[in-house]
Amino acid sequence: MSGGLDLSGALRPVREGNAFEETVERLLTVVKLGLIAAGERFPPERELAAQLGISRLTLREAIRELQQAGYVESRRGRFGGTFITYTRPAPSVGELRRLALEHGDKLADALTFRFAVETGAAEVLAQQLAATAANPAAGPARPAGAQPAPSQREVLQARLLDVTNAGPQDYRRLDTVFHLSIAELTGSTLLTTACTDARMRLNDLLNAIPVLKLNITHTTVQHAAIVDAILTGDAERARKAVAEHLAGTGALLRGFLG
Repeated sequence: MSGGLDLSGALRPVREGNAFEETVERLLTVVKLGLIAAGERFPPERELAAQLGISRLTLREAIRELQQAGYVESRRGRFGGTFITYTRPAPSVGELRRLALEHGDKLADALTFRFAVETGAAEVLAQQLAATAANPAAGPARPAGAQPAPSQREVLQARLLDVTNAGPQDYRRLDTVFHLSIAELTGSTLLTTACTDARMRLNDLLNAIPVLKLNITHTTVQHAAIVDAILTGDAERARKAVAEHLAGTGALLRGFLG
């Protein structure tokens, strides 16, 4: 499945008038962002239809189209379900030129949007952790006998470890999961949706540029700084750490698209 990532930001309810089209869009967002990895499966059909606010018939029609297009595969039986078959294409100079022509004028807007929502998410999460540290009893209650859910701190540290240990082939996907988990951990579905949308607007551009070894090394240090600021409850430092990191990503995109 999704390794515990909340998919509500991508799989939000669709509108009735364009239920089929928007269902396809929502599912493709999950697939292309790698929120569910290749070889893993979507949530069960009943759960997925309820989350999207659609009939199971509409969901099946959308899945059938994605299967014909080569993004997913439906399997029957006890261990069946809808499995991701899509893999991120290798970076292509030709594709990069095409994307530059089509999206170059929208790049600044997309980077500004991402800056606003992701710096805000980091700031909010740091504030929440600072408040929890000041008043531990204010944390969410759980039923008697229930196993404690992973804390915000534990989840964020796990996401950082995942992207730090990622190889070049899986780096973009786990980088996406890391960044979106910050918004997810705030508990705000609207903020998670905004961050998902911001990432999706840049996804094709990010996938078209090569994964640079020195950039990964630099990014690893920046990711650690972001997490440290959030976990210590330093909202201002968290915002600045994300801003610095996103400035580097923007510079790479502008460089390759220029």
